[in-house]
Amino acid sequence: MKKKSLLFALAILLLLFCFHQFYSLFKPPDQKGIITLVIPENASSREVSKILQEHNLIKSPLIFRLYTRYRGIDARLKAGEYSFLAPVSLPEIVNQLVKGQPEIVKVTVPEGFTLEQIARLLAEKGMVDQKTFLAEAEGGSFAYSFLADLPAGPQRLEGYLFPDTYHLSKKMNEHEIIDLMLKRFQQEMEALNYGERAGRAGLTLHEAVIIASLVEKEAKVDEERPVIAGVIFNRLRAGMPLQIDATVQYALGGNYRPRLSYQDLEVDSPYNTYKINGLPPTPIASPGRSSLLAAVAAENTDYLYYVAKPDGTHAFARTLAEHNANKRRYQ
Repeated sequence: MKKKSLLFALAILLLLFCFHQFYSLFKPPDQKGIITLVIPENASSREVSKILQEHNLIKSPLIFRLYTRYRGIDARLKAGEYSFLAPVSLPEIVNQLVKGQPEIVKVTVPEGFTLEQIARLLAEKGMVDQKTFLAEAEGGSFAYSFLADLPAGPQRLEGYLFPDTYHLSKKMNEHEIIDLMLKRFQQEMEALNYGERAGRAGLTLHEAVIIASLVEKEAKVDEERPVIAGVIFNRLRAGMPLQIDATVQYALGGNYRPRLSYQDLEVDSPYNTYKINGLPPTPIASPGRSSLLAAVAAENTDYLYYVAKPDGTHAFARTLAEHNANKRRYQ
């Protein structure tokens, strides 16, 4: 009797193991990012499955063929150029291949763009209505944990729409495009283990993104980004106002001025870091990976000041006297 019970238990375990292995083949591979591929004309489901496996979108060509045959759609897969934001499930891939790829527009969102600039760029590409996009950014519902404690208002998603090259369907609406950009931000956070890095630097994730956005707007060369982040930390620790011109430009509505006037520096805004101590309430732009990393790995120096040189690099200083000398030399 015991032997039969043992054999029965082993059979159940074997069945569960086989089911788990089979089910795991339906789960997407550990692939992240935008993947573009081409399905040629008259490609069979076998050929399509091989293309998908080569691009690491599916684990098993056999499971793909069985699934499409089971649904009776293996002969309805359409040719075309497709873009998928991985990870993507097998049913989602198949549904897209059956619908066919709608017209795709390639849009590159540069690092350092503000929410307003992103909205304007997408509107110019014919992808969104600018006002609808900004309204959705302010009030839309998006299921990402990093958005939970962000301050409400028009700047809610400032800094969180990740700068990248996107292949957007003409059928996507404003909500779907914002969601896609937030998903890319989440992928970047996971790839960099960013929340943990921010914590080790004594920051919340939101504070780290704010600092990264300041670095993004101030630095022109990558090697200076950690140094500028270090200056920001030094001034925060010393209780000094940051006095970052880019925050004043943001406070003035993003209308760039080659040189700020004394009147500009008096603007009454929580983004005017000449008048407030500490960080502004939100990021002031969308930072790229280099600036994000600089914010959580600032260079340890005793610099408190920097001034831009004509070539875009900066002269750093420890004292106000050194800083004033640099200003006279480079400005």
